[in-house]
Amino acid sequence: MRGGSNTVGVVPKQIRDLLRAKTEDGRFRLAEVDPASTPGLKSPKQEKKDLAKHKVKLFGLQEQLYAEHKRALLIVLQGMDTSGKDGTITHVIGDLNPQAVQITPFKQPTAEEKRHSFLWRIRRRLPEAGEVGIFNRSHYEDVLVVRVHGLAPLNVIERRYDLINGFEKQVTSQRTKIVKICLHISYDEQRKRLIERLKDPDKQWKFSEHDIDERAYWDDYQSAYSIAITRCSTRWAPWYVVPADDKDYRNWAVSRILIETLKEMNPQYPHPRLDVPRLLKRLQA
Repeated sequence: MRGGSNTVGVVPKQIRDLLRAKTEDGRFRLAEVDPASTPGLKSPKQEKKDLAKHKVKLFGLQEQLYAEHKRALLIVLQGMDTSGKDGTITHVIGDLNPQAVQITPFKQPTAEEKRHSFLWRIRRRLPEAGEVGIFNRSHYEDVLVVRVHGLAPLNVIERRYDLINGFEKQVTSQRTKIVKICLHISYDEQRKRLIERLKDPDKQWKFSEHDIDERAYWDDYQSAYSIAITRCSTRWAPWYVVPADDKDYRNWAVSRILIETLKEMNPQYPHPRLDVPRLLKRLQA
């Protein structure tokens, strides 16, 4: 996906093919992805209509994954402040069966977490068989925020990319599918959302003056994301970059990515050996 290509009119067979991070000359450039674009969208009016259908499909596929109880799905959500991580969880994940969903928001590490490897707290929150796990921010904070603010030596950060790739490969070998999604918004859209948040009394609790401070590092974050995606978009755990200025498109695209992924996993309902006639006879007696 490059520039502002919208591809309106034809829905691709796989939205993942359009949104998977692609590299040119061995490097991914986030700045070349238009955050206002809507790749693969048939028509703007179709977003909400499709999303209702997507929720039904997702629920059914999740039920099969839960019933099968052999594999797990891990969804990693990353993005700048106000990019819509919470909104995506609410509108895309919110209707799934909660007993088989585990949502983990990763904030600044605690004193205990700092005493361990940066991956220690991540391992503790991996989904179990049959579950869908959602990371709201993730281990990538340790090569994003840490890189932008110089919180660790560069050679330490450089080693972390390889550690992340090795960790994710190990996780996938243990029958957990990883889907990594970068919600990509523009500088102007973030300003608009921060202003809306500040003016709305019901949303002011989500506002932090630190969000304004971080805007001064916008270009540094775009660079850090580009490096992380370049280094860590692998065959076993690819990155998908979802343009997120349009909230409806964001939800539409993320739901399609998850549906395609679960269909590819193809979870199956178990078929226990039951003497159905005998059991029916007992129930009907």
